[in-house]
Parts: sequence; structure tokens; C-alpha cells
Amino acid sequence: MNINFGIRREDKNKWERRVPIIPNHIKELKNKHDDIDVIVQPSKIRAFSDENYRDSGAEIKENLSDCKVVFAVKEIPLDFFQLNATYVFFSHTIKGQKYNMPLLKKMMDLKCNLIDYERITDHKGFRLVFFGRYAGLAGMIDTLWSFGQRMKLNNIKTPFNSIKQTIYYNNLDEVKDHFKGIRDKIKNNEIPKDLCPFIVGFAGYGHVSKGAQEILDILPVTEISPEEISGIFDKPSNKCIYKVIFKEKDMVEPILKEEDFELQDYYNNPEKYKSKFEKYVSQLTILMNCIYWDSRYPRLITKAFLKKNFDKIKLKVIGDISIDINGAIEFTEKSTTSDNPSFVYNPNTNSVKDGVDGEGIVVMGVDNLPCELPIESSKEFSNSLFDFIIDIVRADYSKDFNNCNLPEEIKRAVILYHGELTHDYSYMGKYL
Repeated sequence: MNINFGIRREDKNKWERRVPIIPNHIKELKNKHDDIDVIVQPSKIRAFSDENYRDSGAEIKENLSDCKVVFAVKEIPLDFFQLNATYVFFSHTIKGQKYNMPLLKKMMDLKCNLIDYERITDHKGFRLVFFGRYAGLAGMIDTLWSFGQRMKLNNIKTPFNSIKQTIYYNNLDEVKDHFKGIRDKIKNNEIPKDLCPFIVGFAGYGHVSKGAQEILDILPVTEISPEEISGIFDKPSNKCIYKVIFKEKDMVEPILKEEDFELQDYYNNPEKYKSKFEKYVSQLTILMNCIYWDSRYPRLITKAFLKKNFDKIKLKVIGDISIDINGAIEFTEKSTTSDNPSFVYNPNTNSVKDGVDGEGIVVMGVDNLPCELPIESSKEFSNSLFDFIIDIVRADYSKDFNNCNLPEEIKRAVILYHGELTHDYSYMGKYL
């Protein structure tokens, strides 16, 4: 008897064109496993066409109710779930996100199994399946676009004024070719001296941060440490961008002065620490927020700090790739969309205005950035997921959790099993 699995089309918005598994990988799976059938929902906007999937050996069909395992990318509508089925997607529930608690409850009612890509990790806790690099790539492009547009409004000519939003480039190669031209302009002294030193700070150093740095590093970049920032102001260059990477020890410190910073202690007991990041804010031109954050951790920048110090800081734009609403960047009041990626937060009125015009700080806050590079990001994601697909599809979900034959990497990502929170996610009960 053949085993089938489904791929749901994405429909969160018109820009969401990604897929969890690309056609080439469907073809490879079917060549290796002749008892596997794949059903793909039709889509008019997907980066890979229905014909691409049909050619790979998949069946194109609207109804996936016969599929016991369904792969998707983003959240799934409540009326899609079927009794006892298994769903693999980014659920955005592990922080108790209120807007997705109805989704979790629905899956519990239907005794579904939920596997969340975000929690597929190795034994050290490192993520194995992710879009993070592409969030960084697109986030850096859109942030520099926001900066260039802000400068245009102020009649300030910069090399960044010609940058387009990520969605208006055909592919990543076109982006990189364009940025090489911008690199030459920077080398020819085209950063206005009033903007120098031009300092871009990166909070975090994981996959997202590395993706963002990959774009910036096309330009003439001089990397400095947080301790070196102040000295740059004595004789800044207008032929380069200064890049600063902030690690945890640069962003927080123990509340008790007699204690020393210790990374694992910070992860285990974040309530013992406070932010010290604000001392750098006044010196940065652009900040890229790439950290994992939840309510236990100190904020990077608070509304109170910004209101008190707004006239003293040179910070122009924040690329909030992490996009936690009122989170590490407290004045990230909302997420934005790919066609309208930025808003301005005014600390004096505690208000936001779409676009890049107006008094305040520009925030780029697109919440699904990898969709702006749908083909490249889907290929890399599918490649990272590929080795786990058969294990997920062939698992025996009729058995208890310990004996269902899922590999440990996937077991760590099972939030619901038979509609109940697994041990590692029992804490989420308080959000329900």
C-alpha cells in the first residue's frame, strides 16, 4: 500500500510564494521510494508552478484530506485541519503567541500532531531546518532601501538611494551585481561626511545575522569591536562602512555589580541581567536586530530611552528582522508587508506612520522576509529538510510518542502528539 503526503499552497499574502519541498526533491524521493505518492495543492502564485510539480511526479489536487502528513511553510487556516493528521509548518506558538492560540486549540481538539520546523535541532540545540539566512539577506536589502529613501526625502544624496526593495530584484545575483556598483561609489567618497562614521550594528550572530552581513559585506566594510566604536569618531572614513557585531556580553550585564557575565547563566536566568546596549545606540547609523527574544530577556531599546535621548542619537533606521511586537525593540508596534516594509515611530507622540517620512526612527519590520527571495530560499530550505522527509512520512503515529520511530531531531520539534502537548512544550499550557 502506497504512502502519501501533501504539500499545502501558501496564501498568507500575495508575496508568500515559498514552498517547503521543491519539485526536484519530490522527483528524487519518488525515484528512491516507489511506494510514496505526493499530492500538491494548485497555486497561481507559487514560485514553482503546478507544471513543475506535475513533471516531478506529484499529483495536483485541491483536496488534501486523504494525506496523513501535510507539509506547509506558514500558519494553516483552522478549517484545513483533519482529525488525527500530522502537520509540519512554522506554527509560531512556542512563545505563547496569542494570535495563534486558536490554531493550537483547534489542533488539540482534532488530536493532531504538530511538528514545528523551528524546533528541529541537533543534540546541542542548533537548528537544522531554517530560512534564517534569507530573512537576513532580504532584511538587509530592505533596511538599506529604507535608509536610502529616508535620505532622499531629506535631499541627501547617498550611494544607497538607488537600492530597490528586495521584491523588485529578479534574483539574488541581480542584487549582488547592483551592490557591487554601490561598493564602487562608496570607495569614491560618496557617503556624505555628515553621515560619517557610517556604522551598522548587528545584534546577534546566528544564521539571520550572517545573512544580513552577507549583503553588507559586498560593500567596503571595516569590522570593528563594540569597544572600538567611540574611537572611530576621531577620524572617520567616508570610504567604508563600519560593521559591529554585538554578542550577548556586549548587550547585557548582571544586575548585581559583583557578579560577572556568564553566557549559560544568562540563557538559564535572564531575569538576573539588564540591558547595557543603550550606550551604543547613539553611535549607530543603522541597527539590525537579529536576536532571539522572549519576555524573559531585557530589551535592546526601550520607548522611554528613545524618548529621553531622541535628540542625541544618530540612529536613522532599525532593521527589526526578529520582529517581536513590542519586544527587544519596544517600539516595534507592528509587522509590515513586503510592498510597504517600513514605518516611522515618533517617540514624542508614541505613534507610528507607514513609510519613511515623518519625525522619529524608521523601522523595517517585514514578518516573512524569506518570501522576498522565494526560489533561492525554498531551494535551501528544502535541501535542509530533505533527509527528514521520509522519516516524518513513514513514522507510525498510531503508537505512543516514544515508539513512533521519529528520529530524535524531529522528536524535539513535536509540539503536539495525539492532540496533547509533549513534555518539552508542557509549559505552553499556561497560554491556553
